[in-house]
Amino acid sequence: MRVYRPAASAAAVCLAVLTNLLTGGGPARAEDPIFVSWSQVLVSWTDEYVPTSENPCVAGRPTCVRLTIEEMQRRFRPLAATCSHQAVFSLAYLRTTQEYKRAAEEKGFFEDVRFVNHEDAVFAKYYFDAYDAWAADRLRRVPKAWRIAFDAARDRQVTGSGNLLLGINAHVNRDLPFVLAAIGLVKPDGTSRKPDHDKVNVFLNRVVEPLIAEEAQRFDPTMDDAETPYGLSYTALMQMLVAWRETAWRNAERLVSAPDAAARAAVADDIEAYAASNARAFVTQYQYGPLSSSARRDAYCAAQQD
Repeated sequence: MRVYRPAASAAAVCLAVLTNLLTGGGPARAEDPIFVSWSQVLVSWTDEYVPTSENPCVAGRPTCVRLTIEEMQRRFRPLAATCSHQAVFSLAYLRTTQEYKRAAEEKGFFEDVRFVNHEDAVFAKYYFDAYDAWAADRLRRVPKAWRIAFDAARDRQVTGSGNLLLGINAHVNRDLPFVLAAIGLVKPDGTSRKPDHDKVNVFLNRVVEPLIAEEAQRFDPTMDDAETPYGLSYTALMQMLVAWRETAWRNAERLVSAPDAAARAAVADDIEAYAASNARAFVTQYQYGPLSSSARRDAYCAAQQD
């Protein structure tokens, strides 16, 4: 479990003001957190779910989902505007989280929606942390699967389909087991949280097909050419996602059931190796050949910005 503590008493004051706004104690409405940002939420952050916490993300309040989406939008806009290849996964994650918000607002969709809100924020933070460490050249803090994905996007090494798969692989096969283990696999009464984990597949099924179409329209027109080596099949991608999410749950079970620190480290190493191996395979499969490059894709994307 990673715990981020306030650096000074001023941070505590900031949190108190933030909490007052979010809970309706001030003039701002809770559903319209004008003065709240993702960075403010990091005050007193913990991966552990604490429903009584004053931190809206630690407690899984609906406000946190909106703040997460706002942070994703803030990060996505400059990537899209410059046709960065990092924009492909950034858009995918943004659209997925927007669909998650709609699902979370459906009465009865999740058994414990506040817990899943918390999971949504923790999961996003793993991606944000990896990207920020990579961008700051703190490479020892970047998981190998993420480093392969970010490097491939920076170097314009793979197709749009490759960028998408590299990002999903790093986030699901690498990050998700650690997130699940950190937040907990069972409820306070001892029953499994697996039903809510599986319910995520339902809203993912609503995202994948329109996402591929939007990625192709905005960034790389080959991405929806499912009959070519460069394109993605909605059915194949969805089935792969479901399988990967099941594997992530099982790997989280391995992490939490490890009898000691050494055993847990061995499981962690196995997770890292699996994700990195997949990443290398995707680079090989989707990289531009010696007589091709991303030039056509980049020109197409630039034209969409006009």
